[in-house]
Amino acid sequence: MAGLEPLYAWARAAVSRPQDALICGVHWELVRHGYRCLGAGDQPGPDEKKSELLPAGWEANKEVYTLRYKSADDARELLLKAIMVEDSMILNVMDRSSQKVADVTLAVADYINPEHLDDFHKLYKNTEELRTRIASGIIAPLGAPAEKAKKEPEAEKKDPDLHYDPLRVPPRQPAGTRAPSWPSPSSPFAVGGADLDPFGGRSGGMIVDPLRSGIPQPGIDPSSGIPGRLPPGAVPPGARFDPFGPLGAGRSGPDPDHLPPPGYDDMFM
Repeated sequence: MAGLEPLYAWARAAVSRPQDALICGVHWELVRHGYRCLGAGDQPGPDEKKSELLPAGWEANKEVYTLRYKSADDARELLLKAIMVEDSMILNVMDRSSQKVADVTLAVADYINPEHLDDFHKLYKNTEELRTRIASGIIAPLGAPAEKAKKEPEAEKKDPDLHYDPLRVPPRQPAGTRAPSWPSPSSPFAVGGADLDPFGGRSGGMIVDPLRSGIPQPGIDPSSGIPGRLPPGAVPPGARFDPFGPLGAGRSGPDPDHLPPPGYDDMFM
């Protein structure tokens, strides 16, 4: 029960009976669940402020403790009455806005060692059970204070690519859809980009592809075949293809590769 120790140290001067110590524990559990104390008694007093501390005069009546709480979001206001019946404490809590009522009965000796009021570390026992009883018997029936919605940072709203992950594998293209278009590598910085893309969706690879070099090649479709070289269907549609001969027809003169290099027969070259 982190936080209860400094609270008890602050309230120690007013603690004279075991039920006082139990009220401290109950109070701190309400604080943990988002409530703040307004004051003691049924009616509000002047200049009340929400506080995590117990109000002045909280221990004045040892038979009936009356405390008022308000949620941190101001949505709920609770009236707590802790009534002593022999060795037990009956907690009766009402939500003033909804008129809902919840109650829990606690045996003081189950949670407080009366002979250790001066030693916090030996005073409380079965603290987990106490927390569970309060949470299930009071907080849950009345409803915990609603947490304020966290505002999304403006940067995330304005820049959707802020969390772009270059290592994330994009979703595969569904079967039956068209292959993505191949943009022209007009930027010199696009060179080599396709070699980093295992799905072949980018341009700029280090392997030269005359069909996608950015130079217009009208009428060239290797999937339909190349007369005298490849039959139709030999090249899959959309495949990267490096032709093994000059594209197009009507080239005049011999192919430069067919001519011998100058001085090829000169033994002194």
